[in-house]
Amino acid sequence: MAGCYIHIPFCAQKCSYCDFHFSTNHTYQSEMVDMLCKEIEIRAKDWKQEQFETIYFGGGTPSVLTTNQLDQLISRVKENYQLSNSVEITMECNPDDCSLENLSSWKELGVNRLSIGIQSFNDEQLKWMNRSHQAADSLNAVRNAKEVGFDELSLDLMYGLPNMTLEEWKEQLLQIIALNPEHISAYCLTVEQKTALSKWVKEGKLVVSNNDQQSEQFELLVSTLKEAGYEQYEISNFARNGHYSKHNTSYWKGAKYLGIGPSAHGYNQVERYWNQSNNRTYMTELKKGHLPETVETLTPFDRFNENLMIGLRTKWGVSKESLFESISPDKEWFQIVKDYEDKKLVLQTEEQILLTPAGRLLADAIASDLFIIPNA
Repeated sequence: MAGCYIHIPFCAQKCSYCDFHFSTNHTYQSEMVDMLCKEIEIRAKDWKQEQFETIYFGGGTPSVLTTNQLDQLISRVKENYQLSNSVEITMECNPDDCSLENLSSWKELGVNRLSIGIQSFNDEQLKWMNRSHQAADSLNAVRNAKEVGFDELSLDLMYGLPNMTLEEWKEQLLQIIALNPEHISAYCLTVEQKTALSKWVKEGKLVVSNNDQQSEQFELLVSTLKEAGYEQYEISNFARNGHYSKHNTSYWKGAKYLGIGPSAHGYNQVERYWNQSNNRTYMTELKKGHLPETVETLTPFDRFNENLMIGLRTKWGVSKESLFESISPDKEWFQIVKDYEDKKLVLQTEEQILLTPAGRLLADAIASDLFIIPNA
């Protein structure tokens, strides 16, 4: 099982909190799509034995692509790789791009899952975020998607926003539940360096929530969605009736994934690569027939620590068998696990190590404590 991630490095405008790789200059968008297709072709020789279960268009904002450009990319993947008969094709999109015309075109091309970036139902919040849509656009987007026949919808929401009370967060959650999506992703606002948000926080123009407030909002998120029938299968992801994201689930379970596009990462369980994040350099290298990548061979320590970090975020936890294939921990490591178990932050079975609901609040810290560092 493998997945294909295609990074579309364009957005209509720059969100104040975002540090992902993208450009708002669309003058060379067609040329970029040609180069994405070229990378798809070049990498195919190393992935001939794999069957792809998922194709995921991320970004950036993939919904800025024209229908022809999206068709070009999907067709090139189909021509060069083996795809499952039940392949999941996901596209991230902004609500204001979700017109009936666009949605119908995407569906005809084979897109069968949408990830819609709502982020907030509050227009004032959307304004300082510098989002390209308003709350009404989100409601229209979901309504249009259902009318066209999309039955796999994932909606994104953010918590930890400046001055947002628990009551306001609860109202946001009730609004997203009322839209009845199969999947909800909820992420805590983080202040990334070199963003407008970071500048405003330093200048005192915005005050983001503190750790206690974020924890309260996270706990309300989990309890409210659970009551509405959503299962928390990963720290930030919730699904009804098993409608998990196949693409992200395979990533969390350590499957191979192909990364296409500037700044994209790929992984074949032995090596990891990441592409040049400068759009012009990316295209120049591909025009020469070169892959614009940096490759890293993973050490046993890398595989162990990455397995821990990713696996602990999920409801499935970490498989001890796969974990200990890389490294055999010493007694001190097992004692750390036992200490967390005594604190009711970790659960152990014969096969798995999992976080408890309380442990999920401290997932990164627990994983870090369990990392094994060479020569330490």
